[in-house]
Amino acid sequence: MEIDPLPNGSGSNAATSPETAATTTAITVTSNTAPSSKLSHLTESLKLEHQFLRVPFEHFKKTIRTNHRTVEKEVSAVISSVTDVADSDEISKDDAILSLTSLVSRLQGIKRKLEEGSHAENLQAHRCRARLDHLDSADAENLSEWNNVRLKRVLVDYMSRMSYYDSAMKLAESSNIQELVDIDVFQEAKKVIDGLRNQEVGPALAWCADNKSRLKKSKSKFEFQLRLQEFVELVRAENYMRAISYARRYLSPWGATHLKEFQRVMITLAVRSHTECAKYKVLFEPKQWDFLVDQFKQEFCRLYGMTLEPLLLIYLQVGLSALKTPYCYEDDCTKEDPLSQDSFRKLAMPLPYSKQHHSKLVCYITKELMDTENPPQVLPNGYVYSTKALKEMAEKNNGKITCPRTGLVCSYSDLVKAYIS
Repeated sequence: MEIDPLPNGSGSNAATSPETAATTTAITVTSNTAPSSKLSHLTESLKLEHQFLRVPFEHFKKTIRTNHRTVEKEVSAVISSVTDVADSDEISKDDAILSLTSLVSRLQGIKRKLEEGSHAENLQAHRCRARLDHLDSADAENLSEWNNVRLKRVLVDYMSRMSYYDSAMKLAESSNIQELVDIDVFQEAKKVIDGLRNQEVGPALAWCADNKSRLKKSKSKFEFQLRLQEFVELVRAENYMRAISYARRYLSPWGATHLKEFQRVMITLAVRSHTECAKYKVLFEPKQWDFLVDQFKQEFCRLYGMTLEPLLLIYLQVGLSALKTPYCYEDDCTKEDPLSQDSFRKLAMPLPYSKQHHSKLVCYITKELMDTENPPQVLPNGYVYSTKALKEMAEKNNGKITCPRTGLVCSYSDLVKAYIS
């Protein structure tokens, strides 16, 4: 399902109890001896995993609701058939046997559906459990490895949204993270999107029927928009009597809440598809189908608690906004700055500059801040690294320091402490 980036994308305001529970569990199992910075990093990382838990949980609930409706419908039909046979006073032996045989066959069908539904529910429950276990495994000591898995999950999310399903599947399989990604959920949405792009509302209406209660609860008008488009297509085909009948059946129930839109589309019966009036001409333009595609994407993401934008794009924007300064767009910007690349500059263009009251020095080796507690040290070649990193290097190499960028070897005693005024 190709989901284009939308402005101001955000997930729905959903319950966060699964996320809170997983976060609390993961923090509890973290070693008390771990550095406070790593613990803080871990805590902040887990706060971003709401979608990771919400999507399979919503899929699980949807499977349960679908199975419940199917079984309820079948059981009601069986009970009705039994009641009809029992109330019949004049039924022959052959008819009774035939009716019982039909009921047995129907009950066997219900049993098969129950087994299939139970299997689907178990798979969804297992996926939810796998994700809770994955969050539970997060620890300050394996944070780097855990973040690497998260990066792969984010890449699979991006490829699934952009319709690169084969690539997404191969990455998930090679990394053994099939239960941690939602490729099947996006494939479900792809059927609806493909139908809308082929100017068919059938798959989208079927999706609305499957999620009717939830769409109604969120006051969605997506089904109404689909009905309007189907009415417009009947007018375009000059099938006016059928269009009137369609409006009476499917559009009139929406009249109380969407009267203006209902009246506007009904006027197309008079102005016809060849009208030059801009207010009504736009209803017959192909871009209306693109609007429905965008509307579906928003409803789909809201239903599953997803962000409207791909997670990869969100994380990149967050990182770039933290790095972005006016200096990044100057010609002498260092090549080590990601914003020295045109692609990153283009992505960061609409983002705000990071607010920095004071300059900060970050160690090239440890990526930690250099301050009074961890002062910078200058090598004979002029490169600067943190005291912590150089001490650790000297302890492992009999007092020798090797510059990671130039390869210069010197003694720890050759270092000069730098002062920042």
